[in-house]
Amino acid sequence: MAKGEYLGEFEQLVLLALLRLGKNAYGVTIWEEIEKRTGRAVMLGAVYATLDRLEAKRYISSKVGDPTPERGGRAKRFFKITAQGLGALERSRKILARMWAGLDPVLGEP
Repeated sequence: MAKGEYLGEFEQLVLLALLRLGKNAYGVTIWEEIEKRTGRAVMLGAVYATLDRLEAKRYISSKVGDPTPERGGRAKRFFKITAQGLGALERSRKILARMWAGLDPVLGEP
């Protein structure tokens, strides 16, 4: 796997949040999901930068929804993972599983 094909940790978190959120995946909900599940403070700008990068790699796609009154007439941009993105996420999961395999004794776990 070439360097540019490997997903970074934050890219993986964003893709996993997209999978969990389904049709309700837009910037703020993705940001909230990551903070809630990781307990880690995340900059909203980092989420948007990562979404842009993942879209450029064709790992996700986006569409603009209808304008909503609660957003002052602005529309939300919704995201979904593509088949390429699912493949990249699965490759990353397998790589990490292989790296963790057999380390339980080293980590003091049964």
